[in-house]
Amino acid sequence: MISAGRPVLVGTTSVEISELLSRMLTSRKIKHNVLNAKLHQREADIVAEAGQSGIVTIATNMAGRGTDIKLTNEVKAAGGLAIIGTERHESRRVDRQLRGRAGRQGDPGSSVFYVSLEDDLMRLFGSERISGIMDKLGFEEGEMIEHSMISKSIERAQKKVEENNFGIRKRLLEYDDVMNSQREVIYSKRKHALMGERIGVEISNMIYDVAESVVEISKNSNDYEYLRDDLLKIFAMEVPFDEMTFTSNKSSELMHQVAEAAHATFKRKMDKLSSIALPVIKQVYEKQGQQYENILVPVSDGKRIFNVTTHLETAYNNGAKEVVKSFEKTTLLFVIDDEWKEHLRQLDELRNSVQNASYEQKDPLLIYKLESYGLFKEMIDSMNRKVLSILMRGQIPMREPEQLREAKPAARMDMSRLKTTKDEVGSSAQDPTKQDTRELQRSEPIRVEKKVGRNDLCPCGSGKKFKNCHGA
Repeated sequence: MISAGRPVLVGTTSVEISELLSRMLTSRKIKHNVLNAKLHQREADIVAEAGQSGIVTIATNMAGRGTDIKLTNEVKAAGGLAIIGTERHESRRVDRQLRGRAGRQGDPGSSVFYVSLEDDLMRLFGSERISGIMDKLGFEEGEMIEHSMISKSIERAQKKVEENNFGIRKRLLEYDDVMNSQREVIYSKRKHALMGERIGVEISNMIYDVAESVVEISKNSNDYEYLRDDLLKIFAMEVPFDEMTFTSNKSSELMHQVAEAAHATFKRKMDKLSSIALPVIKQVYEKQGQQYENILVPVSDGKRIFNVTTHLETAYNNGAKEVVKSFEKTTLLFVIDDEWKEHLRQLDELRNSVQNASYEQKDPLLIYKLESYGLFKEMIDSMNRKVLSILMRGQIPMREPEQLREAKPAARMDMSRLKTTKDEVGSSAQDPTKQDTRELQRSEPIRVEKKVGRNDLCPCGSGKKFKNCHGA
């Protein structure tokens, strides 16, 4: 083909084969280009050269789509582009796309595919049948096959692979549909929390759901102590009735009492949180309101500290209620994201494990649907419990508001004070590290974010004014 002045496009099924052919042509000192998505910076140049006289291009099936190889008049006169397929692809469509690079828009060209009975396609789906036919017809090694019976046998092998791949994709989609239905529920919850539209309703529903779950479990086991422990762990409150009432009343009545008490406890604690934050909000707004737009309020549940971003002016106008709303929003988003990631990991493990159900003549997809629904219910219940546990224990770990302005970062512990002498061992003296521990536990002051003016330079470093860049 090179001697005839024709460009050649060699189609391969994988990147590894394209690189193998490249090494083989290099050993035979045949100049060529490789188009396999690795040299993406030179792709345009390789495609532009592919139609010139004597150019050899080795490509994966990416050259079969949307690639317009333009031929010169010299190449057209020599016979056009020559397509060489190293083997048949699993899909007939890919073969047609590769063959379609030649003879486009009335240009001359030719194509030829080489098939080995050791190719994966032929070995898995058609080797024995085709081998028998070729022996009967008297074909020899390397002889061109033009008989329709052989071509149709190869197409049937490709069709089997396509049907198999279609079944795999269909099955995969059915598994994804299960996850997608759960994803829509979680994303709607996250959207409501993010936009702040239904936070109050969501938390109220959580209280009722958790109250119903806790009462039902304890009532079924007739365990009053379990109810007391769960209410302390989740709602941080005592049981609103005695054990005799627990034994004699119905579950619905008990659930209603627990939910009412939980609502009252939640409201009281959120009011206390806003009352603690209000003096600081007023102080910062009245002294630095023109300079700062948002503040970071540290709220702790005893285990971790959440830096709650709050709009300063809104919090000042509504009596620090905005701090409570921002805390609820931050908590919801944190727990939803954490639980959803863990749930996705469990679903992935479940999908792998249910495949063993086929050995019991059971449908793995049906088992997956049933088990995933159970996992989803457990995730929602765990999510509700964690959100309420954090909200019920939320408090601002701070000192007097007037001291907050001069608060400094916690001092480092003096490690030398941890050294002990023989005389100190076994003594009943107070531990010298206790004072340092208290120093470490001091809360951080409320931090503020500086508001960027419309005519100030944009913080992204573009050199433009903020109103013409990220503030547009």
